[in-house]
Amino acid sequence: MERVTFHSPDTGFCVLRIKARGQRDLVTVIGSAASIQAGEYIHASGRWDNHRDHGLQFKATFLKVTPPTTVEGIERYLGSGMIKGIGPVYAKKLVTAFAEQVFEVIEQSPGQLRDVDGIGPVRAKRIAAGWADQKAIREIMLFLQSHGVSTARAVRIYKTYGTDAVALVSENPYRLARDIRGIGFRTADQIAEKLGIEKTSMIRARAGLSYALMEAVGDGHCALPEDDLLTLAEQLLEIPQALLTEAMAMELAEGNVVADTVGERRCIFLPHLWHAEQAIATRWKALAAGRPPWPAIDPAKAIPWVEAKLGVTLADSQRAAVGVALSSKVMVITGGPGVGKTTLVNSILRILAAKGGDVVLAAPTGRAAKRLSESTGMEAKTIHRLLEFDPKNGGFKRSVEMPLECDLLVIDETSMVDVPLMSSLLRSVPDHAAVIIVGDVDQLPSVGPGQVLADIISSGVVPVARLTEIFRQAVSSRIITNAHRVNKGQMPELAPPSDGLTDFYFVDAVEPEDAVPKIIEIVKNRVPKRFGMDPVRDIQVLCPMQRGGVGARSLNVELQKALNPGKPDQPAVERFGYTYRVGDKVMQTVNDYEKEVFNGDIGFVASIDPDAADMVIDFDGREVTYGFGELDEVALCYATTIHKSQGSEYPAVIIPIMTQHYMMLERNLLYTGITRGKRLVVLVGQKKAVGMAVRGVKDRRRWSKLRERLEQR
Repeated sequence: MERVTFHSPDTGFCVLRIKARGQRDLVTVIGSAASIQAGEYIHASGRWDNHRDHGLQFKATFLKVTPPTTVEGIERYLGSGMIKGIGPVYAKKLVTAFAEQVFEVIEQSPGQLRDVDGIGPVRAKRIAAGWADQKAIREIMLFLQSHGVSTARAVRIYKTYGTDAVALVSENPYRLARDIRGIGFRTADQIAEKLGIEKTSMIRARAGLSYALMEAVGDGHCALPEDDLLTLAEQLLEIPQALLTEAMAMELAEGNVVADTVGERRCIFLPHLWHAEQAIATRWKALAAGRPPWPAIDPAKAIPWVEAKLGVTLADSQRAAVGVALSSKVMVITGGPGVGKTTLVNSILRILAAKGGDVVLAAPTGRAAKRLSESTGMEAKTIHRLLEFDPKNGGFKRSVEMPLECDLLVIDETSMVDVPLMSSLLRSVPDHAAVIIVGDVDQLPSVGPGQVLADIISSGVVPVARLTEIFRQAVSSRIITNAHRVNKGQMPELAPPSDGLTDFYFVDAVEPEDAVPKIIEIVKNRVPKRFGMDPVRDIQVLCPMQRGGVGARSLNVELQKALNPGKPDQPAVERFGYTYRVGDKVMQTVNDYEKEVFNGDIGFVASIDPDAADMVIDFDGREVTYGFGELDEVALCYATTIHKSQGSEYPAVIIPIMTQHYMMLERNLLYTGITRGKRLVVLVGQKKAVGMAVRGVKDRRRWSKLRERLEQR
């Protein structure tokens, strides 16, 4: 094989250029292979097809790959980047030194590699380890492929299970859905079917219940009513409910799920969420008891003093909130943009700092923590960094046994904090300390399970300062006034003002085909020219959803073409459905505690090394290295979803809003999107769709027992 023109690690689909026996010219072969490199031999069976655009091709229904045996083939194979540490240069050196015996040397006597110029002990060790990994990974891939699955997850499976992977998966393929991120129940179910596991087997019914419950957790629930869960599992698995009832009894008996009541209904919880809710309620009530850790402060003296220090005049609602904060151990501050939450927090912090207390500030995302730092002039950390993740043992180092050292903990953007994270956070707060949580309860709830901020506020067990008055300096911003209009169920003002200068625009686009070029033009040319903004670093496209012609996934591809098309001599890497180039804007999509990068962090591709098979991403000046097999942790981020943008602010925000998004058009979604923009917001789409969003208040109750637990005396 001369060249791999295209290969999708996700599906296995590949387009190959082959030197075939009896053929003078190279032949194009289309087929499916788990892993394939230039230089390998292939054995293919199928049929010839004369494609209208691409000419004569061989469509392979069966495709088997074997390592090369000729010196030229081996050199091309080793130089393809399949093994970390070997690129084209070292491939040539190795083949020159060892000829056809090179595979044998790497596998059986890797010490000989050090005889090659430029290969020291570290590189030799890396080559031997890379070869062993590749061999094991390929065996796993072939096993998966033989059972109907072509997947780029083989590296992760190997890292999780090691050399026992095939045996463990054969014994219980459903463990893949539980243990391997990116492999869902459906994929595991396909493998189980190929292995001969019956649809009505108990192992499948039990795994399916967890799958159905995880689907509910993915929608933000901590639990699901038992009858709803059984109905959902019956639909997903297509097996009788009687069998699922039996499976449920087994899962409950073994403690894999927990039963409890929410209101009048019996609900099924995943154990970690049930315990987390319990821990939040217990800890919150314990922290609320007693006196704050600072000596008594007279608000009548403290408020004029802090107003003079900060050069502000507090509104009556802010003055009342300062008084409550100074006399309480726990408190909530909530309100929309422009209502003075930042001024209120700064006033409280300045008064308490004068009393010498230790204050700790945190927020759920890196960007929110950075913003909190800038607005207060004090250090703020992400919650994950504050709690100090322990990669060796999993979990956080900070806990009841090793609490935080503070007298006051302030958490910003609390609407984003889900049940598991709030549980970990409160467990780390020392008994004597006070806690102030700040957030906008009208924004979207957390991506993770629960609605912690809303439940704490509605439980009525702690003082809440709800700020509603928009300050004079904020009234001039149409971003802020329109955000509040949307939040009250009123249409935003879409017509431009008479002078044409504003921070909020609406651009009409009737169809997706019309919207996409308009969005590209706005991002690439209009906003940079008129407002002097960088199209990549300052402008963020925020979509209601991932899918569709004006969804985040599709727009990412189009915006990358327009803003960072790349050059032929520049390295690029294609993995997990995206092509990455140096300069691309990317977002971390999962928490990676070892790398200390978290869901929602935005970075820029700094370098790509095909020889080492890794990519370096710069996150706010900190460079983090990813192996190519780890790139399912990131995604292009020229466009992202409004959900993913929570906790972040951007100089300019472009929001496509079309009637095709009707499933997602809700008031709090549009409100959250608008409030992400600092200096400019542009809606692109249909007025009808804006109206649908403004009217869209669906009863999206999240099943959780937290509010009930907080209310219990």
